[in-house]
Amino acid sequence: EHELTTESEELYAPRTPRAEVMEKVLADLTFACENLPANWNDGNAPGRLNKWAALAVKSRICLFEGTWRKYHGLADANKFLTEAANAAEELIKNGPHSLYTGGERPYNTVKRMTDLTGVKEVIYWRKYATGVEVNHFLNYHRSYNGGATKSAVEDYLCTDGLPITLSNLYKGDEVYENIFENRDPRLRQTVMHPADQPYYMMGNSTGKPTDVYPRIKGMSGGQSSSTGYHVIKIFEVNASYAGYNSSTTPVITLAYPEVLLNYAEAKAELGTLDQAGLDMSINKLRDRVGMPHLTLNPQMDPRYAHWGVSSLIVEIRRERRVELFMEGFRYDDLRRWKLGKELEKKSYGMRWDDANQSRFDPTKKATVKTGLVDGIPYLEPYKGTDYENPKFEEPKHYLWPIPLN
Repeated sequence: EHELTTESEELYAPRTPRAEVMEKVLADLTFACENLPANWNDGNAPGRLNKWAALAVKSRICLFEGTWRKYHGLADANKFLTEAANAAEELIKNGPHSLYTGGERPYNTVKRMTDLTGVKEVIYWRKYATGVEVNHFLNYHRSYNGGATKSAVEDYLCTDGLPITLSNLYKGDEVYENIFENRDPRLRQTVMHPADQPYYMMGNSTGKPTDVYPRIKGMSGGQSSSTGYHVIKIFEVNASYAGYNSSTTPVITLAYPEVLLNYAEAKAELGTLDQAGLDMSINKLRDRVGMPHLTLNPQMDPRYAHWGVSSLIVEIRRERRVELFMEGFRYDDLRRWKLGKELEKKSYGMRWDDANQSRFDPTKKATVKTGLVDGIPYLEPYKGTDYENPKFEEPKHYLWPIPLN
């Protein structure tokens, strides 16, 4: 509650209990939400936190703490879940933010914009400008991203609102393009369909779409991935091919979709989520891409019955994985849900049977190894490395040590 110096006795005090620390965190968040202005009258220029940003942060932190306490057996879980739900609800009902719905691929388009000025979906963002500060983010993404995993790709629902384990619309992955058929449109706006290569201009070093995709590590020309599922969600060709540290790609720090998801999950964990709550949160996300609405009693996906939660919470968690793919949430989500053992499952990529190998890599240049899933070969990017058989030690690996630096 006061500024410390290098001589402060508090630096040598014993560790403060988690509950006490989080009470102070909650008080700070509440103070920010109550005292920051709703509008700085600066045209919502980037770089200045307002009341709505504070509410978004509060919903994020309180959801983490509430679910952590619930699934890790600590006290007062509902207190933080209620705070998360209330913060998100205030922003949703009273704030100036809404989902971007322009164009044919709104989910993808808003992630690829090079100027976010006036975009109501974005709550807080960082602007870059030539001669002031620039970055290299998209070039790193293009060059080093390993690709989406088989697990992530298979989690997208079919267009009837059912998972691939329950829907008769799923066509399988024997033919690469079939994974996109009758699926949530966000899949094709996240992972590149071969036919979309001209749209994104994802090609060789000139940016021209000359190579056949997907391309696997070891194959020459174009951009390759370790899994065959090229992430296209934030790919913008001009920014991606900019020279080293010369890109002005903006960075989204807080966005409205997360708030909608935070609200739905907090209310579901409290047992107070109704259909109206779903319709003002998750179903707004589904409306944007033309997917069926989520209802209170969806069918249980047999792949997740072992989680020990309701089918509604399973589907809310799925929606979070899909909507926030590659935005930095998944690892912390698994930790707070006490699902660390999910990290022990091997990561696989696309089906790599003789037919796909002959089609995409007839000269057998790919260096990624394969592993069998139900007798079928799939790319296994970590095979032969230290990460081939991941281990998660409970409860140790839920927490990290304090870093030396």
